Amino acid sequence: MQTPEISDRIAAINWEQITRTLHHKGFVIVKGILNKQECDTLIDNYDTGNYRKTVSLDRYRYGSGEYKYYDYPLPHLINELRENVYPSIAPVANAWMQELGIDKTFPLTHTEMKQLSHDNGQLKPTALILKYGPGGFNTMHQDLYGEVYFPMQMVFVLNQANEDFTGGEFVITEQIPRAQSKNNVLVPDRGDMVIFTTSFRPAKGAKGYHRVNIKHGVSPLHSGNRHSLGIIFHDALS
Repeated sequence: MQTPEISDRIAAINWEQITRTLHHKGFVIVKGILNKQECDTLIDNYDTGNYRKTVSLDRYRYGSGEYKYYDYPLPHLINELRENVYPSIAPVANAWMQELGIDKTFPLTHTEMKQLSHDNGQLKPTALILKYGPGGFNTMHQDLYGEVYFPMQMVFVLNQANEDFTGGEFVITEQIPRAQSKNNVLVPDRGDMVIFTTSFRPAKGAKGYHRVNIKHGVSPLHSGNRHSLGIIFHDALS
């Protein structure tokens, strides 16, 4: 049986349910968006792909491991993911801005979002592939890259947790105002899509909505190798 195209897989997602979860938690795991062959191809191309920049996590004290930013033109698979997911989550982003009283409206297509980045001098693509070995990790951070940034992004783990590697959980920390931080520890399977907030999300309290700041990272690997694909919807200055 032929695997449906990426656009068809994304169209088949229950976006109504995803929207509710994003409003409630600020993150969601969508099962089985990429198949094993697609994950393996991305890993196999790690050393030969079209990249604009390689970053050592150790060198910059971001953690331990390495990542590479793809250059334009992006691989077809990555471009399809950006173009087809964005329209379903842009309304959520706009609702968040309204709830927090932020005077900002995001375009409803990714083509327009990309143009907004470029109009502000952010011309460099931000899709990236990350590689961790034993002991590898990524410190808690936010992927902003400039004044213009879309408040949600995606990550796909390309290896199978507890088979190809152990440890290496995806961690989302919520910095709750006037309270202790809350850690959410996720273990997505190979090919699952994790949509999560880039910087902050609204949370409803007794006096209305308030802003909860968010950071994300990867806990240390105990064994094996872990690759992941990160897709950010805005472009970067450098």
